[in-house]
Amino acid sequence: MVLGPPRKGIKVTYCTDSRPVPVIAENAAGSDLFICEGMYGEDGKEAKAREYKHMTVYEAAALARDAGVKELWLTHYSPSMVRPDEYLDKVRSVFAGAKMPKDGWVRTIDFTD
Repeated sequence: MVLGPPRKGIKVTYCTDSRPVPVIAENAAGSDLFICEGMYGEDGKEAKAREYKHMTVYEAAALARDAGVKELWLTHYSPSMVRPDEYLDKVRSVFAGAKMPKDGWVRTIDFTD
């Protein structure tokens, strides 16, 4: 009576400093917001990502796609990736709901009734 009828909760998943492993997509499944590292975007950096145990922006986008999340925020960029937005079109070809936020971004997630 006070709280109203049951409703679906809000799910946010955060992952950084990791290689893309299936358990990440399993835990992120159905998230309203998935915040995930995308350390590298440049072609040829895949080996470096593996060596240092990080993800490329495309691997993160594939996790978001496989997890069926609503929105992906890429974060934890390499200092060598000076303009992350340059990779956004290619990232969105893997997962359309990808964004490359800047410091201070805020996101309000509303309950679906």
